[in-house]
Amino acid sequence: MCGILAILNSLEDPSKLRKKALSLSSRLRHRGPDWNGIFQTKDSVLTHERLAIVGLENGAQPLLNEDETIALTVNGEIYNHEQLREELIATGKHTFKTHSDCEPILHLYEDKGDDFVHLLNGDFAFVVYDSKANTFLAARDPIGVVPLYIGWSKDGAVWFASEMKALKDDCYRFEAFPPGFYYSSKTKEFVRYYKPDWIMGAEPQPSTEEQVLPLIKDAFEKAVVSRMMSDVPYGVLLSGGLDSSLVASIVSRHAEKRIEDHEQSRAWWPRIHSFCIGLKDAPDLKAAREVASFLGTVHHEYNFTVQEGIDALSDVIKHLETYDVTTIRASTPMYFLSRKIKAMGVKMVLSGEGSDEIFGGYLYFHNAPDANEFHSECVRRIKALHSFDCLRANKSTAAWGVEVRVPFLDQGFLQTAMSVSPTHKVCTDAEGKKRMEKYILRKAFESKEKPYLPDSVLWRQKEQFSDGVGYSWIDGLKEYAESEITNEEFAKRETYFPDDTPDTKEAFLYRRLFEQLFPGKECRETVQHWVPKWSTSTDASGRAQKIHDQHKDI
Repeated sequence: MCGILAILNSLEDPSKLRKKALSLSSRLRHRGPDWNGIFQTKDSVLTHERLAIVGLENGAQPLLNEDETIALTVNGEIYNHEQLREELIATGKHTFKTHSDCEPILHLYEDKGDDFVHLLNGDFAFVVYDSKANTFLAARDPIGVVPLYIGWSKDGAVWFASEMKALKDDCYRFEAFPPGFYYSSKTKEFVRYYKPDWIMGAEPQPSTEEQVLPLIKDAFEKAVVSRMMSDVPYGVLLSGGLDSSLVASIVSRHAEKRIEDHEQSRAWWPRIHSFCIGLKDAPDLKAAREVASFLGTVHHEYNFTVQEGIDALSDVIKHLETYDVTTIRASTPMYFLSRKIKAMGVKMVLSGEGSDEIFGGYLYFHNAPDANEFHSECVRRIKALHSFDCLRANKSTAAWGVEVRVPFLDQGFLQTAMSVSPTHKVCTDAEGKKRMEKYILRKAFESKEKPYLPDSVLWRQKEQFSDGVGYSWIDGLKEYAESEITNEEFAKRETYFPDDTPDTKEAFLYRRLFEQLFPGKECRETVQHWVPKWSTSTDASGRAQKIHDQHKDI
């Protein structure tokens, strides 16, 4: 992932504007430590902090069109860039200067104005600026895999940045940029470009299990393979759970061939490295070892201690820009793991985020009252991913200059999976008998001839990441919060935090750390909370859901 910043139509002196932009862009340098660039006109400036993954030799940004009047700064990857490039070249109107997967955005803007973002298949946040017309367009990918914030300063300028920390001191108002929308200077409005039937309220059509299984399998394989596009060493995050293990399995099957030329030649980096982290003897570590052995990956296992996690909390919150309890619990080990991955020389990893939202994999989904409610909750969870799992995965890894890719959130796979009738996803079969969460995904990859995974992994029950790294991790955080926050302080929590008042000492601790780094109403209002729906406990830990023990053997 990269870091982008844009300040458009500012009244500030151009020399001061340039210095300010460079200074603020440096706050994002952890996201792109490989290079930085800047494009400036009299009243506007775009910067880019680059993490080089594709087009290493000539993909530096901001990218410019042929006459250098249109500039583009992008954070992310465009997975259908080859097709778009061929179509644009065929028009005879465009000359490509780089091998960057993002350059097609420039020429699409030249040809189509604002109406092209729906053509992009990828994870992205970008700003494109036309210096001749003094117009700009900003957009964020459909699910919000890549972060983006928008702000407004008192001199009338519109700001965009990959992280809130670049906006908070200069913008009187700012907010998270909504996923699946673009914002144009021509209308000064957010416009939804991502309109699949499932997100617009349509009900999935009835289908048989036999019809659904090959569709899910084929669509997911394509999603994983498309995200293997890389000119640098890459690996897989492997917790030993179903989702990351499936990603690792598919990567292993295609790793020896170069995806960029449709698997016609050997890949630059054929050996697959897998990475896992946990407290000593954590559930994930044992399961990940089993998967790595089965797949033959070069496996790297790391330990951390509860005290090390506590020591890092302030840094984790600084990078995450949230005080949500569940997100911080899960992000801390991922933050540690990302640093180890970067030290290994790996710059990109594939991960399993998104599956639990699509297939109802969280244990509380066992309590869904019916299939329609189950489906509605899946849709709600997917829409909120940018505030939770996507935020965690992106910012925890970007803190150390590592890019994470999430094939479960591929647009094509989402369309396939969300068109599946929820009767195939619910945790009961047609006869009302209990079955494992994510049954239909597990069944799609069940193969006797050439197994994707051992049955013990394919049918392993869900562990929330913050549980799977070791159950004493959450207990340790609660004990630490109990020692740090006095009963007197907690009794006055409504005085300290009258808005969004924390309901536990752990939540109080994270809120206090957040306020020290990001004070003020605007910062606070960018934060959302992860809460299970059909549960008697407000604690999202898997252990807090009774299903965890009740259906351990199904």
